[in-house]
Amino acid sequence: MVQWAPCAAQTPAPAAQHLRIVGGLAGVNQYTRHEEPFWTLELARLSGGRAGAEIVPFDRAGIRGQEMLRLVQLGVVPFGTSLLNLSAVLDAELGAPDLAGLNPDVATLRRNVGAFRPYLEKLLRKRYGSELLALYAYPAQVTYCAKALGSLAELAGRRVRVSSATQSDWVIALGAIPVQTAFAEIVANVRSGNIDCAITGTMSGNTIGLHEVTSHVHSTPVNWGLAAFVANGAAWNALPTDLQNLLRRELPKLEQAIWTEAENETREGIACNVGASTCTDGRKGRMTEVRASAADTRKGREILVKTVLPGWLQRCGPQCAQVWKQTLGATSGVDLP
Repeated sequence: MVQWAPCAAQTPAPAAQHLRIVGGLAGVNQYTRHEEPFWTLELARLSGGRAGAEIVPFDRAGIRGQEMLRLVQLGVVPFGTSLLNLSAVLDAELGAPDLAGLNPDVATLRRNVGAFRPYLEKLLRKRYGSELLALYAYPAQVTYCAKALGSLAELAGRRVRVSSATQSDWVIALGAIPVQTAFAEIVANVRSGNIDCAITGTMSGNTIGLHEVTSHVHSTPVNWGLAAFVANGAAWNALPTDLQNLLRRELPKLEQAIWTEAENETREGIACNVGASTCTDGRKGRMTEVRASAADTRKGREILVKTVLPGWLQRCGPQCAQVWKQTLGATSGVDLP
């Protein structure tokens, strides 16, 4: 059950329109620096006090990420943030623009997301009765390891934390063992030896102290983490036109700020994990950065083409081959196997 229990300092003043928002992951900068202040402070200012909101992170609201879109469809959550790779557990199409190995840098990610977005908008409206209002990105998901690591090939035999099916495909193709682990439980699992390595964000890993229990970080982005902010169709249609227009105008600005933060944090997270002088926002560690070699780059592309994309197609169903051709095939340069 969703628990609406923001602290007193976050409770907005009474407003003519009061929105209930379920946001992204608790504790990471996307939420604390952008989502939370937009809804609890900026909305009231932008609307001249006519609208306000309360927000709670989904992982502190008793919600499983896999169920977010269904809960929005039912109206249990009127406005919610869906991590697409979690929602892809039940609807594989949603994972297409962020497959492991597909986006080696943020420019490629932007291009592929742009190609897929019109299809995603239609899918969410038709299948879930929901309006796509924004698409957020998390920093690059990279690989932290507790013991020395020199290349992707050296992951073979290690137990690696993953958070999605596409990451599992990637890890298995490298001869490693995927272990599904909640974000909040990563550090404890590394400490206990239950996992040897973990795939997570460059800065979010630093935020939870992963740099204190691991020694090496392979900085090749496995994937990024996309989140769709969606509204239940009835809840959206019930809003006054002027508030709809305000949100259509302002949410793209919030989206852009989060994307910029994700790009900056990808670099900043690595800098902080290795203890570079350029680290300003995180905690300095003493990790060793492992950069992609030519062999790593070739191997990553091979895994995408021969393992990750076929795995997605198998989970997604026969109709998804056409979806890929119409959306991501041309922009990614990856033909169907």
